[in-house]
Amino acid sequence: MSKQTFGATVAALRKERGMTQLELANQMGVTDKAVSKWERDLSFPDAAALPKLAEILGVSVDELIQGGPAEPAPGQAPVSEAARLVPLILRGVALAMGVAVVVLFSLRQLDAEAAVPMLGLGLACLAAAQLGRQD
Repeated sequence: MSKQTFGATVAALRKERGMTQLELANQMGVTDKAVSKWERDLSFPDAAALPKLAEILGVSVDELIQGGPAEPAPGQAPVSEAARLVPLILRGVALAMGVAVVVLFSLRQLDAEAAVPMLGLGLACLAAAQLGRQD
């Protein structure tokens, strides 16, 4: 969805879901005339109603207000799904290694000599996750 007015966004999302203005109005607890005014940019729903409207239309409040999906800042490359997931996975592996060492060591199923490589792997995962951060 490209950037568009709030009203055009509401109308497009409503139509994508095969809803009439009356159906949306009933779910929102307003009149179909109110929905019509929103879609023609003649009025705006109450701010407290925006989360419910976004939920019904299947988008975030930000996407609803901004008229489409958020775009990266100028000069900034879009973040891929993998770029967001890899650091999370690396931190998860590090946490799992730490927990495994503590639990297995306390149950006397792991000696210190075997624990060191596991902790090293966890630390390496944390370091890799930190290197990938772009904050």
